[in-house]
Amino acid sequence: MGVQDAKQQQLQQQKHKLAGLLDPMDVETSLPLDADGVAELLSGDPSLLTAPIKTVQDKFKLLPAFLKIRGLVKQHIDSFNYLINHDIKKIVKANERVTCDTDPNFYLKYTNIHIGPPCLEEEYRQEEITPQQCRLRDITYAAPIYVDIEYTRGREIVTRKGPGQAVRIGRMPLMLRCDRCLLHNKSEPELYKLGECPLDPGGYFIVRGTEKVILIQEQLSKNRIIIDTDQHGEVVASVTSSTHERKSKTNIAAKNGRIYLKHNAFADDLNIIAVLKAMGAESDQEVVDLIGPDEALASLLMPSLQECKALGVFSQLQALEYLGGKLTQRGNRAFERRRKSKVDEARDVLAHVVLCHVPVVRYNFAAKVLYAAVMVRRLMYAQLDPSFIDDRDYYGNKRLELAGGLMSLLFEDLFKRLNGELKRQADASLAKANRASQFDIAKCIRADTITYGLESAISSGNWNIKRFRMDRKGVTQVLSRLSFIAALGMMTRMSSQFEKTRKVSGPRALHPSQWGMVCPADTPEGESCGLVKNLALMTHVTTDEEEGPVARLAFLLGVEPVGLLSGAELHSKSAALVFLNGSILGLHRRPKKFVRAMRDLRRAGHMGAFVHLHLAGDACHISCDGGRVCRPLIICDRGVPRVTNAHIGKLKAGEWGFEDFLKRGLIEYLDVNEESVALIAMYESQCHAGISHLEIEPFTIMGVVSGLIPFPHHNQSPRNTYQCAMGKQAMGNVAFNQGSRLDTLLYLLVYPQRPLLTTRTIELVGFDRLGAGQNATVAVMSFTGYDIEDAIVMNRASLDRGFGRCIVIKKSQAVLRKYANRTQDRVVAPAPGPTGRMADKLKGLDGDGLVAPGTILNSGDVTINMQRPLNTRDQVSLVSKESNYRPCPVSWKGPLHEKCIVDKVQVTTNEEQQTVIKVMVRHTRRPELGDKFSSRHGQKGVVGNIVRQEDFPFTERGLCPDLIMNPHGFPSRMTVGKMIELLGSKAGVLSGRFHYGTAFGEPSGLADTVEAMSNVLVDKGFSYCGKDFLTSGITGEPLEAYIFMGPVYYQKLKHMVLDKMHARAKGPRVVLTRQPTEGRSRDGGLRLGEMERDCLIAYGASMLLLERLMISSDEFTVHVDTKSGLLGWWDGNRGCAVSPVDRSSEHMASIKIPYACKLLFQELQSMNIVPRLKLADIWLQPAAALALPQQELEEIRQAIEKDFSEGQYYVTGNLTSSLYDPDCTFKDPTTNVKGVKKYTTAVAALFVPTVSRADLISSNVAGPNSIALRWRLEGKLKIGDLPIKPYTGSTLYTVDEASGLISRHEEEWDITAVDAFVSTLFPGLNYGAPPAPPVK
Repeated sequence: MGVQDAKQQQLQQQKHKLAGLLDPMDVETSLPLDADGVAELLSGDPSLLTAPIKTVQDKFKLLPAFLKIRGLVKQHIDSFNYLINHDIKKIVKANERVTCDTDPNFYLKYTNIHIGPPCLEEEYRQEEITPQQCRLRDITYAAPIYVDIEYTRGREIVTRKGPGQAVRIGRMPLMLRCDRCLLHNKSEPELYKLGECPLDPGGYFIVRGTEKVILIQEQLSKNRIIIDTDQHGEVVASVTSSTHERKSKTNIAAKNGRIYLKHNAFADDLNIIAVLKAMGAESDQEVVDLIGPDEALASLLMPSLQECKALGVFSQLQALEYLGGKLTQRGNRAFERRRKSKVDEARDVLAHVVLCHVPVVRYNFAAKVLYAAVMVRRLMYAQLDPSFIDDRDYYGNKRLELAGGLMSLLFEDLFKRLNGELKRQADASLAKANRASQFDIAKCIRADTITYGLESAISSGNWNIKRFRMDRKGVTQVLSRLSFIAALGMMTRMSSQFEKTRKVSGPRALHPSQWGMVCPADTPEGESCGLVKNLALMTHVTTDEEEGPVARLAFLLGVEPVGLLSGAELHSKSAALVFLNGSILGLHRRPKKFVRAMRDLRRAGHMGAFVHLHLAGDACHISCDGGRVCRPLIICDRGVPRVTNAHIGKLKAGEWGFEDFLKRGLIEYLDVNEESVALIAMYESQCHAGISHLEIEPFTIMGVVSGLIPFPHHNQSPRNTYQCAMGKQAMGNVAFNQGSRLDTLLYLLVYPQRPLLTTRTIELVGFDRLGAGQNATVAVMSFTGYDIEDAIVMNRASLDRGFGRCIVIKKSQAVLRKYANRTQDRVVAPAPGPTGRMADKLKGLDGDGLVAPGTILNSGDVTINMQRPLNTRDQVSLVSKESNYRPCPVSWKGPLHEKCIVDKVQVTTNEEQQTVIKVMVRHTRRPELGDKFSSRHGQKGVVGNIVRQEDFPFTERGLCPDLIMNPHGFPSRMTVGKMIELLGSKAGVLSGRFHYGTAFGEPSGLADTVEAMSNVLVDKGFSYCGKDFLTSGITGEPLEAYIFMGPVYYQKLKHMVLDKMHARAKGPRVVLTRQPTEGRSRDGGLRLGEMERDCLIAYGASMLLLERLMISSDEFTVHVDTKSGLLGWWDGNRGCAVSPVDRSSEHMASIKIPYACKLLFQELQSMNIVPRLKLADIWLQPAAALALPQQELEEIRQAIEKDFSEGQYYVTGNLTSSLYDPDCTFKDPTTNVKGVKKYTTAVAALFVPTVSRADLISSNVAGPNSIALRWRLEGKLKIGDLPIKPYTGSTLYTVDEASGLISRHEEEWDITAVDAFVSTLFPGLNYGAPPAPPVK
């Protein structure tokens, strides 16, 4: 029978059904048979059966209907609702009883649990609280958790339940927009009254006044068999089992041709045959039947069978003894061993630890044996054919942990801790025989255990659950309020557990299975690339559903329980094992028919919409667990979409919602596994007989942030990724309530606009109501050279009109704390006394000590004149005195030389009844050179120049562009979407309507085509390609080329020069290393890094390198013992450097090194590592390399020595003048004389020659062209007949290479000049170093 005959027969059947002549169950279900609009279609023209939807705009109406109930943030809210309505009851039910070891009659039983409305206890009263009040007052938006309890008090049973009787065990932080939230199901006017923005999506927490988001956590599926290879290339089948009680990982691996089970409960690998025998499969034939009778599988299993035989394991008891000998010694297992035998303990481990997700009732291992056999079978298939190895990056193998699941784990851990504490207190109290009163357990319940645990985990982001060894960091993040789209994008963000430092491409790559589930563009750059992802627009994340009803339905449809089957029946060709959430449910003889029947039941609404099933090889998998990603698609029957115009009409009229489409089987959700076996058409024109589903709209594969990009399918892919990052940094409107928010930092655009070229995503998420940019008229041309490298040339007149103008609002805050000695911080009026700089800083304060709104502030001005008590521990007099307080003013730290204005001041109290003062300061900024702008196509650039409008080019109509962009920004970036945006925006301005640039929207009419835009331009008298005739504003001549010019939506980014510009000459230093501080906020220095150092080395600029790295940084003079090489120190009493070895100063030398180097030497010494410095003169070279002959230098040295010893020229001035250059420089620590005659005259007039004497200690040729002398001087001065304290010193003679004469005579003293001066004027004072001993 042909297709047409079948259609005619179905048509006749439908007519009879409508006439009441036929039972509805007799009609085939291959076409939809509901009477809502379909009956008219079927009873009319048969050709209408294959008619697709006529207008795509009609089909688009399904998206806003979907977003009302699912998607975006709804998965967070759904998971949290599941926690507070269902999961929390299961947790309490599983831990409902607390007993006592000392009194067997005592018990505490939880009978019910519920969460009340959000409130705050103030002055012993419960007061309702709103989220906005929590933000302003820095408190937690939470609701009390009440339990109904039943317990024994003495011999009576006490029951406490219901309002007023239930016991509060803590407070649960509430997710905004959840069932218990005040904002739930509120209309826009009601939200305005509560101080909320109606566009705010919710899905986050407010903890201590801070908005916190629990990021979606991506991880591998639990309870699923994953076939992979290990580091040695061997095949491994692994299962991560997870239940409420336990988590464990079981591996079955191939090694040396044999198969072993690996588990951390056993010290060694276990033969898999022995494990199966321990579970009850005693005969080898039974094992082979369970795994598979194929010859290839049997040959792979043979070595393991032989090894099991060699081990002597033939029965279940022998197998359990073998396993018991391999158990690890852990924790309190030594205590258990005294009570249990090895066999019993091995049996318990097999039942409750290995593959713990497979239940074992009364030690009946049938299900677990079959599960282990399936693992072995899949492992062998992968050994024979590598294509059976699973892809770990396949998204069907991933699960997403939402806020509800993570909070559930945390609450369960805290609830168990609370019960443990109650049990401990009951044991301690009931053990006392002489109690004065009856023990009442209800009075011991502390509410702060759960409250503090939940608050601190969300506040810090650290999820520590000891039972499961879970220790995760960064689970929560502060909700980014930089822009509206940044907050919305953060709600759809997913974080992977993969290490970010590993440079592996697999987990980062865009996998084909992510189509429609994960946004392909929105991922950060850098080390997180591909690991942090965002959900697509119509993605929904499932929550857990009850397995019981699904299992019963499967049994009714022919699934045979495993226990009724033999091993041979399990592997018949037509049959398939049926898995439910990873556990084996049974076997079905006709799996394809079973899958069709289950899907029909799901479409008919008899089963959950998120129960998915698919066939994979010889297994049928049913999934109803939480964390799966799925998305809605239109069902097609032989290529004909079930959704018709009549259905869309009812949706438009408000008669139907999205749920109605699901109930009537017109639309269904598909997860990744089911989607991979479906054939999905993008557009109606692509539908044919084999198509099973139709996309609602193709642009829904993009995410929220990437949906803002117009025509992204015309751009290079990385450009869309760049825009996703920059779109979150764009200034605009944050929310409708931004005027009443007191956030730490707010960036607001003064004149935000909605884009002229919009997208459907923009309208869906409400971005058109909260813009984050402005439509700028852009001319694409080269202009003045200031537009190279993506820089932008701005029109000054446009800036004057407000283009790019923004307001930066920062918060300054103080908390007046209360202390244990009943003192507290206070705010006082400024004292009338101070003048000068302090008075200028206090000038803005009012009489209450707070700055007044509207006050103009400069950086450093005081905003809160706070004082703190000096004594916060000891009891003090309650009379406050000024002397008991110290000033702790809160100052405004803003940009230097910029005036800011106080926007508002708020005084309130927090949960601890401490006064909180918040001062909001605003600063209006206009764009300046270096500010960053960006279009919506990832083309960012800074302002290169700001030019007067008179110098800008203009069109024939007198229109000047707002900014000029370099045309070289297009070819290499390949952002064709930006060109089309310019055309569409230009056409929109001329036609007076918004144009659309939705992704992949041209075939379906959701995006305007270039031809349509060009036609509008031509109709309005413009060029079809968007080019205009421009005249130069500088020369007045027409430009030689037509210029591509029109409006483009530009975003002003948060990166501004005023916040980044930084320089310093001198400033603060780090105390430890004495190097300049780091960072702009600490007035730090500019770092000369390793690469800059390399450049200076390459240029040979050694002195600049020395200056930058040492002299200007941390130059330090150290004293080194030249003999031992150890660092010495300066002895202030002796006035000289001292050796650490013998406390002498004879062999000490001073060198300059970085202080950090000196610190390193001392730290090494503290570890018993002794660094020794070997010093050498840097000019010391072999004698052959001297500039002057050695003989000539030696003659000069002898002549100097003769003048010194015999002529005593140091005190008489009598020297051999022929040795010296007439202009020789004579220098000592106090004077500098040029010329031999001046020097000799000065020396003769200074000393008394009869009692003064200079003794030579040593002399030598010190280096090329230099001679060194060491001497001792004593005697009297002619001035006042004052005695000279004997001291030692050295002189360096420098010989000129050309003339052979001494050109420099430089002295250094071993005492300071101050020491010499004071000792001479006050000889009896004993100041400074002791007199130098006589020369031996």
